[in-house]
Amino acid sequence: MATIVPESRSKRRQVSLAEVLIERAIQVTGLSAVLLVILIFVFLLREGVPAFFQVPISSLLMTRWYPIEDYFGLLPLIAGSLIVTGGAAIISLPLGIATAIFIAEIVPDWTREILKPLVEVLAGIPSVVIGFMGMLVITPLFRTALNIPTGLTAFTGMVLLAWMVLPTVVSVVEDVLDTVPKTYRDAGLALGLTHWQTISRIILPAGKSGILTAFMLGIGRAIGETMTVMMVTGNAPRLPKSPLDIFMPVRTMTATIAAEMGEVAQGGTHYHVLFAVGLALFVITFVVNLAAAAVVFRSTQRAERMLS
Repeated sequence: MATIVPESRSKRRQVSLAEVLIERAIQVTGLSAVLLVILIFVFLLREGVPAFFQVPISSLLMTRWYPIEDYFGLLPLIAGSLIVTGGAAIISLPLGIATAIFIAEIVPDWTREILKPLVEVLAGIPSVVIGFMGMLVITPLFRTALNIPTGLTAFTGMVLLAWMVLPTVVSVVEDVLDTVPKTYRDAGLALGLTHWQTISRIILPAGKSGILTAFMLGIGRAIGETMTVMMVTGNAPRLPKSPLDIFMPVRTMTATIAAEMGEVAQGGTHYHVLFAVGLALFVITFVVNLAAAAVVFRSTQRAERMLS
């Protein structure tokens, strides 16, 4: 027994040391992620804030973007990003929820094991491939079907971005529906509800916060997309004035940065304005995520109060 006790103590020390190292590694990883976001924000501030001193605010709020003649109106770029992203979200969210319900609640298990990997494979398609296919197939199709001068429009960007966002929404919502306890389904059926009524009145409300998270993840994916929108939206920095202008070319903030950053002189006015565009994109994304986090937090608090 005298030889066994020291061995067990040494094993406990090794286990405790391993736990401490794992905890420290997790803490360092979490803090490094936060630090990285802060550094990105500081870098954008350092390079983008000079634009507000070199260009009057009134000029930045103009509706014309033509840097060669010192026109740096940001409104067409912001409007283009919001229209394309919002349209993609409106298209992808209902389709994503419906597809997730079909996979999680309707089809048999063997079909689900086939459909779910197929949906996830779509997320791995490079954006440049989707953009190239959009230029060759979708753009001529929309131009002919809608009888418009060009198929390179905001609507084309919405459809292709919705296609890109759809796998993310489907995967997250399907996982959320999976986490709803089976007792909820049994209780709904026991009360006399049909299968569809159980899904719409019990399962979907129970996973509301997760569905909102999927929606925000989809918006984050869409608003940061560059190659696809640069290839199919026409890259015309114009401010839409009516709902029908979605069938006209637009230009997004990401496409502007990607198209012009390689051609500007470092430290020039145009250079700093492009970083100001990136700063505006960062702020918009941060506000959207903050709003989503607040809604999820309130939903969680409300659910805890109801359970208590």
